[in-house]
Amino acid sequence: SALVTAVPGSSAWFERGFVTYSNVAKQDMLRVDPETLAEHGAVSEATVRAMAEGAIAASRAQLSLAISGVAGPAGGSAAKPVGLVCLAWARRGGETRVRCLRCQGTREQVRRRAVAEALEGVLDLLGAAAHDP
Repeated sequence: SALVTAVPGSSAWFERGFVTYSNVAKQDMLRVDPETLAEHGAVSEATVRAMAEGAIAASRAQLSLAISGVAGPAGGSAAKPVGLVCLAWARRGGETRVRCLRCQGTREQVRRRAVAEALEGVLDLLGAAAHDP
Protein backbone atom coordinates (compact mmCIF):
# COMPACT_ATOMS: atom_id res chain seq x y z
CA SER A 1 0.00 0.00 0.00
CA ALA A 2 2.75 2.45 0.92
CA LEU A 3 4.48 2.09 -2.43
CA VAL A 4 1.42 2.64 -4.61
CA THR A 5 -0.04 5.43 -2.49
CA ALA A 6 3.26 7.32 -2.75
CA VAL A 7 2.24 8.06 -6.35
CA PRO A 8 0.54 11.48 -6.67
CA GLY A 9 -3.11 11.06 -7.60
CA SER A 10 -3.34 7.52 -6.26
CA SER A 11 -6.44 8.44 -4.28
CA ALA A 12 -8.29 8.40 -7.61
CA TRP A 13 -7.82 4.64 -7.92
CA PHE A 14 -6.66 3.21 -4.56
CA GLU A 15 -9.61 2.61 -2.26
CA ARG A 16 -8.17 0.77 0.73
CA GLY A 17 -5.70 -1.75 2.04
CA PHE A 18 -6.06 -4.58 4.52
CA VAL A 19 -3.15 -5.55 6.74
CA THR A 20 -4.01 -9.06 7.88
CA TYR A 21 -0.82 -10.29 9.44
CA SER A 22 -2.49 -12.79 11.78
CA ASN A 23 -4.80 -15.64 10.84
CA VAL A 24 -7.51 -14.07 13.00
CA ALA A 25 -7.25 -10.85 10.97
CA LYS A 26 -7.52 -12.86 7.73
CA GLN A 27 -10.70 -14.45 9.06
CA ASP A 28 -12.21 -11.26 10.51
CA MET A 29 -11.41 -8.79 7.74
CA LEU A 30 -11.32 -10.94 4.61
CA ARG A 31 -13.58 -13.83 5.66
CA VAL A 32 -10.91 -16.46 5.04
CA ASP A 33 -12.39 -19.78 6.15
CA PRO A 34 -10.65 -21.13 9.27
CA GLU A 35 -10.63 -24.56 7.59
CA THR A 36 -8.61 -23.15 4.68
CA LEU A 37 -6.03 -21.83 7.12
CA ALA A 38 -5.99 -25.06 9.13
CA GLU A 39 -5.62 -27.26 6.05
CA HIS A 40 -3.27 -25.15 3.92
CA GLY A 41 -1.69 -22.60 6.28
CA ALA A 42 -1.37 -18.84 5.87
CA VAL A 43 1.27 -19.12 3.15
CA SER A 44 -0.57 -21.08 0.46
CA GLU A 45 -2.33 -20.66 -2.85
CA ALA A 46 -5.68 -21.46 -1.23
CA THR A 47 -5.28 -18.81 1.45
CA VAL A 48 -4.11 -15.97 -0.80
CA ARG A 49 -6.93 -16.80 -3.24
CA ALA A 50 -9.41 -16.49 -0.37
CA MET A 51 -7.74 -13.26 0.77
CA ALA A 52 -7.90 -11.63 -2.67
CA GLU A 53 -11.51 -12.69 -3.19
CA GLY A 54 -12.35 -11.58 0.35
CA ALA A 55 -10.88 -8.14 -0.31
CA ILE A 56 -13.14 -7.78 -3.35
CA ALA A 57 -16.15 -8.82 -1.28
CA ALA A 58 -15.23 -6.42 1.57
CA SER A 59 -14.73 -3.36 -0.64
CA ARG A 60 -15.82 -1.55 -3.77
CA ALA A 61 -12.53 -2.36 -5.48
CA GLN A 62 -12.46 -3.75 -9.00
CA LEU A 63 -9.11 -5.45 -8.46
CA SER A 64 -7.41 -6.82 -5.37
CA LEU A 65 -4.02 -8.21 -4.50
CA ALA A 66 -3.07 -10.52 -1.65
CA ILE A 67 0.40 -11.50 -0.47
CA SER A 68 1.42 -13.95 2.23
CA GLY A 69 4.91 -15.23 2.78
CA VAL A 70 7.81 -16.22 4.96
CA ALA A 71 10.21 -13.30 4.62
CA GLY A 72 12.59 -14.49 7.33
CA PRO A 73 15.06 -14.55 8.74
CA ALA A 74 13.22 -17.08 10.94
CA GLY A 75 9.84 -18.76 10.68
CA GLY A 76 10.47 -21.11 7.79
CA SER A 77 10.00 -24.87 7.72
CA ALA A 78 10.93 -27.70 5.38
CA ALA A 79 7.52 -27.41 3.71
CA LYS A 80 7.44 -23.60 3.72
CA PRO A 81 10.99 -22.28 3.75
CA VAL A 82 12.10 -18.70 4.25
CA GLY A 83 11.60 -16.92 0.94
CA LEU A 84 8.31 -18.64 0.01
CA VAL A 85 5.77 -16.03 -1.08
CA CYS A 86 2.26 -16.65 -2.41
CA LEU A 87 0.35 -13.97 -4.30
CA ALA A 88 -3.18 -13.68 -5.67
CA TRP A 89 -4.89 -11.13 -7.88
CA ALA A 90 -8.68 -10.99 -8.17
CA ARG A 91 -10.97 -9.04 -10.49
CA ARG A 92 -14.53 -8.23 -9.48
CA GLY A 93 -16.74 -10.48 -11.57
CA GLY A 94 -13.71 -12.04 -13.19
CA GLU A 95 -10.82 -14.35 -12.67
CA THR A 96 -8.50 -14.88 -9.74
CA ARG A 97 -4.86 -15.65 -10.49
CA VAL A 98 -2.55 -17.27 -7.97
CA ARG A 99 1.20 -17.81 -7.92
CA CYS A 100 3.79 -18.90 -5.37
CA LEU A 101 7.49 -18.19 -5.75
CA ARG A 102 10.73 -18.74 -3.89
CA CYS A 103 12.78 -15.63 -3.22
CA GLN A 104 16.39 -15.47 -2.08
CA GLY A 105 18.08 -12.92 0.12
CA THR A 106 17.43 -10.91 3.24
CA ARG A 107 14.00 -10.19 4.68
CA GLU A 108 13.97 -6.84 2.88
CA GLN A 109 15.03 -8.41 -0.42
CA VAL A 110 12.26 -11.01 -0.15
CA ARG A 111 9.71 -8.29 0.56
CA ARG A 112 10.91 -6.13 -2.34
CA ARG A 113 10.80 -9.07 -4.75
CA ALA A 114 7.27 -9.91 -3.58
CA VAL A 115 6.13 -6.33 -4.16
CA ALA A 116 7.70 -6.28 -7.64
CA GLU A 117 5.97 -9.55 -8.56
CA ALA A 118 2.71 -8.28 -7.10
CA LEU A 119 2.76 -5.08 -9.13
CA GLU A 120 3.73 -6.96 -12.29
CA GLY A 121 0.73 -9.22 -11.73
CA VAL A 122 -1.55 -6.20 -11.33
CA LEU A 123 -0.32 -4.80 -14.65
CA ASP A 124 -0.83 -8.19 -16.33
CA LEU A 125 -4.37 -8.45 -14.98
CA LEU A 126 -5.19 -4.88 -16.03
CA GLY A 127 -3.84 -5.63 -19.49
CA ALA A 128 -6.01 -8.74 -19.73
CA ALA A 129 -9.04 -6.77 -18.55
CA ALA A 130 -8.43 -4.14 -21.24
CA HIS A 131 -8.64 -6.86 -23.89
CA ASP A 132 -11.81 -8.50 -22.55
CA PRO A 133 -14.84 -8.10 -24.80
